Amino acid sequence: MRKLASIQRIKALEPIEGADAIEKATVLGWQLVVKKGEFKVGDLAVYCEIDSIMPDRPEFEFLKPRGMRVRTIRLRGQVSQGICFPLSVLPKEFKIEEDEDCTEVLGVEKYEPPIPACLSGISKGKFPSFIPKTDETRVQVLQDVLDKYKGEKCYVTEKIDGSSVTYYLNNGEFGVCSRNLELVEDEENSLWKVARQLDIENKLRSLNRNIALQGEMMGEGIQSNKLKLRGQTVFFFNAFDIDKFAYLPFGEFKEMLEKFQLQMVPLIETDYLLVNEIPAIVKMATVKSKICPDVWAEGIVIRPLEDKIEHVIGNDYFKNDRVSFKAINPEFLLKYGE
Repeated sequence: MRKLASIQRIKALEPIEGADAIEKATVLGWQLVVKKGEFKVGDLAVYCEIDSIMPDRPEFEFLKPRGMRVRTIRLRGQVSQGICFPLSVLPKEFKIEEDEDCTEVLGVEKYEPPIPACLSGISKGKFPSFIPKTDETRVQVLQDVLDKYKGEKCYVTEKIDGSSVTYYLNNGEFGVCSRNLELVEDEENSLWKVARQLDIENKLRSLNRNIALQGEMMGEGIQSNKLKLRGQTVFFFNAFDIDKFAYLPFGEFKEMLEKFQLQMVPLIETDYLLVNEIPAIVKMATVKSKICPDVWAEGIVIRPLEDKIEHVIGNDYFKNDRVSFKAINPEFLLKYGE
């Protein structure tokens, strides 16, 4: 579970030009606005990430006009992502220790966008246990990982704002899944309709192996169709070997999509040397979309060209221990109220 609220240290405080009552704080790899004088460098505080839904308590009353949701905002020209609270918001008996997860004890929940009717479908069961889910970790919590893999050759793709879909073939059974559920075939469900339009089942069967393809469903009726697409389609970003419980290497994945004439998420770079500077990676993510160049991209996803399995650093963050992470475009978040 994502640490929406945790105890973190104030790493830096900087003035904001033209602002007397607020200043910029750095927590983990995040930058946010705090009241001037409320914290000192080195202090521990309760940090709540964007997408946190705070409980209805007096300390969080100011968030009611925003539906109790922590969003990306801009104050006096400074982008602010997250909120810091004093340790006093925690129960007296709570263990005060850096990086301690306090999501549950505070009653913080994760914001989930509503699922359009065309995608909801009829549940067949939970998401299959033999395939990892598609969540990516935000780069702002991965400084140790960046330090370790600095200089690693990576590929970078555009992150697009749609709805997650997984198509799989396992021991002869074809399945279609949303982010959290496996779905019964339904003529009204877009995930199934696109599967039939693209002939996904027969393409997977031709491989004679147990495999899953994962992508982002995009188009009309989905997430306000920010990229102005006609109809609905899928842009794929993963292929997963179920028997080996491992992702296909980038080259093999790309060749498979080309063979099947399926679309990959837009490729930005194939020889990017990873830097260990979070602001530089966020700046790299602040770009327009390759699919629709007049709108902001949601962000980027970075993965080593040769998959890295990380058992020591980041086990709390990586699905299947795979080194893979995202940087979200702050301009995208500001424009769409995220």
